Amino acid sequence: MMRVLILGGVAAGTKVAAKLKRLRFDAEVLILTKDADISYAGCGIPYYVGNVITDREKIIVNTPEKFATLTGAKVLTGREAVKLDAAGKTVTAKNLATGEEEVYPYDACVISTGASSIVPPLQGVNLKGVFTMRTPDDAEGLKNYVKASGAKTAVVAGGGFIGLEVAENLLEQGLDVTVMDMAPQVMPGFDPEFAAYGTRHLEKVGIHVSTSTKMEGITGSEKAEGVQTDKGLIPADVVVLSLGIRPNTAFLKETGLEFAKNGAILVDKSLRTNLPDVYAAGDCAVVTNRLTGEMAWAPMGSAANMEGRVLAEVLAGREKEFAGVLGTAVVKLPGLNAARTGLNEAAARAAGYDVETVVAVNDDKAHYYPGADNFITKLIVDKNTKKLLGIQVMGPGAVDKMVDIGVTAISLGATLDQLENLDLAYAPPFSTAIHPFVAAVNILLNKMNGDLESMTPAEYMENRGEGYRVLDAAQAPSIPNAKFVDVAQVHGPLEDVDKDEKLMIICTKSKRAYMLQQRLKYFGYTDTTVVEGGLWFNELPVKGK
Repeated sequence: MMRVLILGGVAAGTKVAAKLKRLRFDAEVLILTKDADISYAGCGIPYYVGNVITDREKIIVNTPEKFATLTGAKVLTGREAVKLDAAGKTVTAKNLATGEEEVYPYDACVISTGASSIVPPLQGVNLKGVFTMRTPDDAEGLKNYVKASGAKTAVVAGGGFIGLEVAENLLEQGLDVTVMDMAPQVMPGFDPEFAAYGTRHLEKVGIHVSTSTKMEGITGSEKAEGVQTDKGLIPADVVVLSLGIRPNTAFLKETGLEFAKNGAILVDKSLRTNLPDVYAAGDCAVVTNRLTGEMAWAPMGSAANMEGRVLAEVLAGREKEFAGVLGTAVVKLPGLNAARTGLNEAAARAAGYDVETVVAVNDDKAHYYPGADNFITKLIVDKNTKKLLGIQVMGPGAVDKMVDIGVTAISLGATLDQLENLDLAYAPPFSTAIHPFVAAVNILLNKMNGDLESMTPAEYMENRGEGYRVLDAAQAPSIPNAKFVDVAQVHGPLEDVDKDEKLMIICTKSKRAYMLQQRLKYFGYTDTTVVEGGLWFNELPVKGK
């Protein structure tokens, strides 16, 4: 009988245990975890803070007792692994209730110890009112403190997805919320122009954003009163530290395991480490990017579950490999959803691809259907192969379906030519006759074949429009001091516009601008450019004449 010892629960560990017991019920599977909660919905924690989820038990996926009964695996809580003896095939764990050390033998050891929130060594981090956001207890503590203290102001340190989700839910509780980050942008992984759009939206709904801001300490005598930064003091009755996470692997440093620079464990495609019969999965392990083949750390619940499933099949004796990750992620902001997968533009260029991009604004469903809005989509492709490398999408609707199509395309190595006629689902409540993903593909193909000559939002932000004359092609005049042109009335050369003049054409979503560009080309205009994303995405003032 095979003895499988699993260190850690939550996502990867419990998935390995559950799947393995389904495949090999005769296997002896034991999970050791230091936490009382073995399996919880970590990604749902911010919504418990905001009372979107009102019952804590809803985010506890399984109690240790329920999990053990359901799967047949044995679970011991309150056990913290402190030593791995790979030669002797044992793990030493500390019983947190008694303080005694216990030794557990194994035939196969799975390390799924996860990661912990980073707490900087700064003054005030131990004050009342300072929280991290990783476990149900963290959420419970924050929620109760806000209610009991009557907190009015909050600072969320860290503009990643968890930080932004916490910020939204604190805003819903009536707090004045500031998100600060040392980086030049929030929403890591998105290209700067998309992060800038997200920042403008956050400010619009009432969340203050301070980027390129260094945290120097937390002020207060017994409880938090403010966050001291290199730009000044930000008042804060509550401080949430969302500064990233660190793999829980410190106890393994002397074992001979190989690690990435951040402390995550290196594994092969079957989740094996360099030590015999020792495996790793989840937030404590580093896998590969399925596009580039390079190492990729993807501390996501989705990846952890998939890794756990693959590893269970490997332990059951099957030939199985984990294909790697694409960095797929989605986040809900107040009134705006944002998702991404694959390489962003900067990463694609750094990886050596010859990159082309487009930003498209398209209806997310039939424009006449109640609740219709728009998707803002950025596609990143390799010019030489026309293969999709990445996609970023924002909008109030189902951005996940757009990105999920992108995941499929990237994973299968699909080209734009293969994607332009996808037979995707259509009915007015759900989509448009030409699916918004396909519409974005068509716009990029127009750009690549020369029909569309355009300026990207990133180029627009870099003042590439200097020296151009602005033509306003919206349905009604929308740009102060610009020449308004109704494309429907253009039947010949424009008055007072020279055919060799540099013309920057802008409308609401770039569709009418593209139509005007095509017509002007027909009438002999030689230097026109359309600003991708139009007024919907780009921020005024227009940078042109």
